[in-house]
Amino acid sequence: MIQSTLISNYFKWRINIFMSCLIICAFVLVSCSSDGSSGGGTETSTTPKNLVVSAVVVGTSIQNPNGDGSGKVNFNISATNATSYKILLGNGEVQEITNGVFTYTYTASGINTYAIYVSAYNGAKFVSTSTSITLYVTPTSIWADEFNIDGAPDSSKWGYNTGAGGWGNNESQYYTTRSDNVIVSGGTLKIISKKEIYQSSNYTSARLLSKGKFSFKYGKVEFRAKFPTGGGTWPAVWMLGDNIDTAPWPACGEIDILEEVGNNLNVNHSSLHSPGRSGNTPDTSTVTVPNGNSEFHVYTMDWRADFIKFYVDNQLYYTFTNSASVPFNQNFFLIINSAMGGNFGGTIDPNFVSSTFEVDYIRVYN
Repeated sequence: MIQSTLISNYFKWRINIFMSCLIICAFVLVSCSSDGSSGGGTETSTTPKNLVVSAVVVGTSIQNPNGDGSGKVNFNISATNATSYKILLGNGEVQEITNGVFTYTYTASGINTYAIYVSAYNGAKFVSTSTSITLYVTPTSIWADEFNIDGAPDSSKWGYNTGAGGWGNNESQYYTTRSDNVIVSGGTLKIISKKEIYQSSNYTSARLLSKGKFSFKYGKVEFRAKFPTGGGTWPAVWMLGDNIDTAPWPACGEIDILEEVGNNLNVNHSSLHSPGRSGNTPDTSTVTVPNGNSEFHVYTMDWRADFIKFYVDNQLYYTFTNSASVPFNQNFFLIINSAMGGNFGGTIDPNFVSSTFEVDYIRVYN
């Protein structure tokens, strides 16, 4: 009887301890869940609000409405309850920051408008807004030839193509490296096309190229030039894809910044050649430039990932829509030449003796 009572009391004691433990655990669990720190994780962060974005272009004034050309923009971003910010800057760049006060420098030259998207975060919760800015960035020269040193063209910048036929264009000249056909003098590059028998060809001229010395992807090319005179002349400033040795034309792409033919004076052509759109390409446009053979004019190409624009004397006359489906998103090198006759140059005037293609400078900007 005594032993039975002891056993009963023992089991009651054990049950009381077990129940006390359950009560304590339940209290701890309730306490943990109420402050949002339990493993189950009830979200307690507060959604940010009152998101304000200020984007001030540095150097803006009445004289410079799009800034001082530095490309700098001062950002001041704030939001109640925000712990971090994500900013899409409109040029493919993204900033993720905890302090909304910072300065960013845009680098694409010229006047550009950027759509900016901003999100303020607190944990997984966020609020977003957008704004836009227009700013001017002074172009930075990345390569140039001013043709100020008399003699042969600068060998660190230019090589030569030599030979006859024009590589499939049925041209009539033989390209040489002679000073009779190419020379820098009086502040200009002079490519001289001549009627003469040379290496079984009836005409001579020259073709310079920067292949292996300079190439670039995207930017602005500007040159000042005066064209030769005479039926059959065909001067050009153009570019080919750097990969031409492994991706033969037209897979490498061709950008004709400017061509003119003497049989159609004062009409300038800008064209792009690519697979399925080569030869007599549909991607072309013309502009009439009075006195292009007796006066210098400034010709410009603005090449970007989404467009290629062509200008003469700062007047836009052709815009090509660039995309990933065409080969105009890789490095290209420069070519300056003056052909005679051929598929595009046409019939050569039988009275033609000699004429000069002059280039005052050629400059490439970022």
